[in-house]
Order: sequence, then C-alpha cells, then structure tokens
Amino acid sequence: MSRIHEALKKAEQERALSQPAGAGEPAAVVLEPSMDADRVMATPSLRAGVVAPALSEENVFARIRQTNWHPDLKTMLFFNNEEHASGMEEFRTLRSRLYQARERQPLSKLLIASPLPKEGKSFTTANLAQVLVRQQGRRVLMIDADLRNPQMHELLGAEAGPGLSEYLSGELDEFSIIQRGTMENLFLIPAGGRRDNPAELVSNGRMRFLLNRLDPLFDWIVVDSPPAALVSDAVLLANYCDGVILVLRSNSTPVDAARRARKEFAERNVVGVVLNGIAPELTPYAQYYYSAYAGGGDGQAKN
Repeated sequence: MSRIHEALKKAEQERALSQPAGAGEPAAVVLEPSMDADRVMATPSLRAGVVAPALSEENVFARIRQTNWHPDLKTMLFFNNEEHASGMEEFRTLRSRLYQARERQPLSKLLIASPLPKEGKSFTTANLAQVLVRQQGRRVLMIDADLRNPQMHELLGAEAGPGLSEYLSGELDEFSIIQRGTMENLFLIPAGGRRDNPAELVSNGRMRFLLNRLDPLFDWIVVDSPPAALVSDAVLLANYCDGVILVLRSNSTPVDAARRARKEFAERNVVGVVLNGIAPELTPYAQYYYSAYAGGGDGQAKN
C-alpha cells in the first residue's frame, strides 16, 4: 500500500472521529495503491476528494474570469437605472425577511425551487441575488444547478459555460467555472454543458464539497434548482443548502403539484414561499407605493 493511500486513509479516519455523523465534506477518495502523487494532483476529480486547504479571497477572486453580461432588462430588475420599477420593492421585502430569518438560524446557502417548470424560479433566483448584492460590501454567488434546462445564463446574458456540470464531472476546478459580470460583487456559476446523468452528478459528493468550500467567501449563495415535483435533483440539492424558498405561480401552479413539492421538502428547512405572477389589480398596496413614493404626487393610487 502506497504512502499516499495510507495517509488518506488515516486522515479520513481522524476526520470521521472528530465530526458528528453527516457533517462536513464528502469522504476522501479511496485511491488504488498504485496511484502516485503526480496522478492525484493531475486529476481534478481526485484532487476534489482529498481534504483541501481552505480557499482565501486572494487566490479565488484574482482568478475569476471577468465577462461581459448583457442582461434582459425587462426581467433583470436591478440592472436598470430605475429605483422603483414594478417588482423591485417586493424583492427588497424578501431580502428583509431573509435577514430576519438569518438572525434565528444559519442561513447563507439558499435553494430556489418550484414544483413545475415556468413558474419563475430562475427569475426569482437572479433578482434575489441582485437585491442582496446591492447592500454595501455584500458578495453573492448564483449557481445554476438546473442541469436539465438551464436558464440563468440567458437571463443574465452571460456565458453558458464552462460551469457546474464540468466541475461535477471532475473536468475543471472551482476557479475555472465562476464568472463575474458588470454588477460589482455578483458572481455566477452557469450550468455548463448538458449531461446525460444530472441526478448522478448532483449526488456524487462534489456539489456538497463545492458549496462548503465557497460558503466562507460569499455572504449569500443562491442556487437555482430543477422542478421539485418532476425530478429528484431539487431534493438532493436541498440537502446541501441551509434553506429552501418555494416559488409558486399565481393562477397557474396546480394545488396538487404545490402539495407534492412541499412534501418533497418536508424534512428540509423551507424558509418561505414566493407567489409569482400576481395580477396588478390584486396588489393595491404595491400600486399605492409606486404612485405615492415614486413620483405619483398626491398619494392616490393610479388605475
């Protein structure tokens, strides 16, 4: 048995004794006795299994690619110069509620999920990240973990890859998949290239390892997931996050689909529900705000 194999086995045994069951990063990769140090360091998937030193801000942010994003200004609300566009205040309220919840529990890694497709989870993920990063000194990372139907790069006008699928497949390290755009301190890991086995990739241990490695470097990590009522990926991802926000679409999400999604997350920390797509006539308080405080004059809501 090689010295590397003996050292890894000893390190894993010591770590198992020092941590409660289920805590910490995934187990170290069990290497064959014939594997030598050069092969370990040359193979990303093996390097990820070894207990790695903590990342520092200097060696991470100096290596992140600067890219040119061209966001859809109709849906990416906080890239506009407007301060009171429709929908912005609702996201500020959501931000406040999250900070209130954060006072009672650890809450930095958020999974944004929905029962079915086209209910607004990617829209919610991207705009929540934007409103969070607008606070002074906050650093926010978005991760598109919907490996089946990725949308985040399209909404943000960002590069589609390389991204999460390349990392989970062991092809690239974390430095190679993060990009930053035009909004200060806002970062993205896109979904990357399509794969035939997304559920297996999400469950192979590298996703937990990635989140644990990056968590100390960001104030918030916001993860966009696949639909919870259709595939198992969302529940797997919820295991790695501190809380779940469930997105429902008004007059669209079937009641049984919403109940099924809630049941899927029964053992997870659901911190709230976002009701998306509410008709303007059903939000009189929002109408009053936009008229009275955004230049509406005498405070009467406009029809």
